[in-house]
Amino acid sequence: MIIYNVTINIDDSAHDQWLNWLKTKHIGDVLATGCFYKAKLSKVLVEEEMGGTTYSIQYSAESNEKLQEYYNSFAPKLREEGIRLFGDKMLAFRTELEVLNEFFNNEN
Repeated sequence: MIIYNVTINIDDSAHDQWLNWLKTKHIGDVLATGCFYKAKLSKVLVEEEMGGTTYSIQYSAESNEKLQEYYNSFAPKLREEGIRLFGDKMLAFRTELEVLNEFFNNEN
């Protein structure tokens, strides 16, 4: 499994509009590409010196080929929408992770 992690810091002035757009449109649009089978939205619990609020969206893909399909066929258009709507109010960086193992507490 591959996790495509997008970390975004959003300025306070655009926060509510951006979070609504993210939850009601953008994550659904990314999942609709068929390249990912789930997404997880998390708030980063670290106060940034630059201000704003930071979030992590983790999209899970079955393979690196699916991630590459996303990059080649869908990413430019989907990224452009966020830039058009929020411009310099958001700062994003992306990380690719390969899941090697998952461990569970069997006591729960």
